[in-house]
Amino acid sequence: MRWSSLPPLNTLLPFEATVRHGSMTAAAQELHVTHGAVSRQVQNLERALGVALFERRTRSLLPTREARQLAAAIRDALGQVDAVARQISRRVPDGPLTVSCEPTLLMRWLIPRLPDLAVRVPGLTVHLSAGGGPVLFERDAIDLAIRRDDFPFPAGAHRTRLFAERIGPVCRPDLVARLTAPGMAETTLLHSGTRPEAWDDWKRLTGTSLEPAAQQTLEHFYLTLQAASAGVGAAIAPYALVHDDLERGQLVAPFGFVPDGTGYHLLSSRPPGRDPGVHRLTSWLRSRAEELDADSRRAQPPDPGQG
Repeated sequence: MRWSSLPPLNTLLPFEATVRHGSMTAAAQELHVTHGAVSRQVQNLERALGVALFERRTRSLLPTREARQLAAAIRDALGQVDAVARQISRRVPDGPLTVSCEPTLLMRWLIPRLPDLAVRVPGLTVHLSAGGGPVLFERDAIDLAIRRDDFPFPAGAHRTRLFAERIGPVCRPDLVARLTAPGMAETTLLHSGTRPEAWDDWKRLTGTSLEPAAQQTLEHFYLTLQAASAGVGAAIAPYALVHDDLERGQLVAPFGFVPDGTGYHLLSSRPPGRDPGVHRLTSWLRSRAEELDADSRRAQPPDPGQG
């Protein structure tokens, strides 16, 4: 046998769950077995390896260094098996699709379009989850994720491009003259703690020189955009996040929008064509994204010379 050092395979799941939870009771609840069943399998694994894997205290279990090492290897191996199984499986998952989306994009672009989804894709149930950064489908229990490509995407994920990121200054209509004053913005420039270099990026991309009369930083992007809508000052905004505000006339973009070199993508753990629900949702998102991309290209900045 090639794997002569493998311990009993039926001991690995109870052991890994026990290490992860730090509790046999919690591991038993996750695996839908009794506490005694988990305890026996952990003991069987320790006998097979000839080593104690936990420091057993009165009210807690502390995994040893070797236990943590083995549990990490089990998680990695099971993750690889799960990824391949998802790719080759032809079983159609039951239930709603869970979609993770960056919070501000979720609030300002995706949620307002859900009524259109209900009309165009009847019968499809979608659960939305706010999330950003690295995508771990199994850990986070999600089917799809919408992310900007400013970090590496997971290996093996299926990617569908949605739209390019285009950025530009926005403000309330009554502040346009202050924002476009020659040489200096006579209004506050609003910064976001999550994208602190946004104004510098826009100046670099457009060659615009714009000195602020004052500056203010808010913690999140959606707070910055809300402040711009309230007339606090001007903010750098991605077109997708302010499209609806521009359409309603609540905000204006006197310099237009320029691509910053990044874009948004829909990531899935399995090929969209293998799951009818994923395929229908992907098609709908692409059609809405194509409309947005076309609108953003029409919102080009005017001729240079304002900076």
